[in-house]
Amino acid sequence: MKIGYARVSTKDQNLERQLDELEKAGCERIFMEKISGTIENRPEFDRMFEQLREGDVIIITELTRLSRSTKDLIAIVDRCNILKVGVKSLKEQWLDTTTATGKLLLTIFAGLSQFERDTISERVKSGLTAARARGRIGGRPKADKKTVEKALKMYDSKMYTIPEIIAYTELSKQTIYNYINERKKKG
Repeated sequence: MKIGYARVSTKDQNLERQLDELEKAGCERIFMEKISGTIENRPEFDRMFEQLREGDVIIITELTRLSRSTKDLIAIVDRCNILKVGVKSLKEQWLDTTTATGKLLLTIFAGLSQFERDTISERVKSGLTAARARGRIGGRPKADKKTVEKALKMYDSKMYTIPEIIAYTELSKQTIYNYINERKKKG
């Protein structure tokens, strides 16, 4: 069965163009929603997946309607592969997992995506190693000892509120509480 999925990001946008294209492509059922693609929980998208059966093909008008990123696309297609469901884009003709060419191209894109993630990871590790060799440890710098002592004295005096201590010392609320809790643990 051909299953359409149409999505626009805001309530003001119109689904009509997508619906027309999906009907023209022969979709027997169309799931539609007005929700941002950046939101992980898309109710109609999830409902569509619950109703998919082996041999179904999800048809979208364009890639951006289905996924937010290459990584997201690959995860969705992997999920479809497990269910033995195809994915086809009307605009991006290379995305058609019902054909050998479409599967090949998607595999190439998946490989490129993994290569990009691995390259970024290698660069980060290399940068950290180089920084350590120069004596830099990384992370946030420690708060000035005198400033922390002043903040703790202000706190202990019970004359200042946490917002006042933050304003005076320019330490974050979390930093102040971290030092208070650390001191409590010590004794």
